[in-house]
Amino acid sequence: MKTFRQKINLESTTQIEFLDITEKVEETVEKSGIREGQVLVYSPHTTGSIVVNHNEPMLIQDFMRVLYRLVPVSDRYSHDLFEINRSNVSDGRSNGHSHCKAMLLGTSQSLPLEKGRLILTEKQSIFFVEMDGARKREVIIQIIGN
Repeated sequence: MKTFRQKINLESTTQIEFLDITEKVEETVEKSGIREGQVLVYSPHTTGSIVVNHNEPMLIQDFMRVLYRLVPVSDRYSHDLFEINRSNVSDGRSNGHSHCKAMLLGTSQSLPLEKGRLILTEKQSIFFVEMDGARKREVIIQIIGN
């Protein structure tokens, strides 16, 4: 059994953004030389998520609308009360809503690898979902198998 690990760097440009990283993950799989196993795609950020879904512009607008509706930016988040919570050092962003959105979507996806290819349908793409952009981000890809 082999293990291969690689980081990919991303840069978001808007507050909420769905960045299609499918090609980068596939390139990493090819580089690994592993043909059968599992591919873990992981976000080491508390305001970023990894999801698998259809890359269709109108659907992505729907996803964003749902996220804004479920977790509105304008709501009150205790995390944002930096003047009260002195244990946290603020980077100047009130981003309690971003943490809550990321919690709903999760930090990773595990995908099967067969004959050197990810098992994804033609309608599926892998996204890094930014909840607190614009930021420089990284995604960790770990492949385990033979």
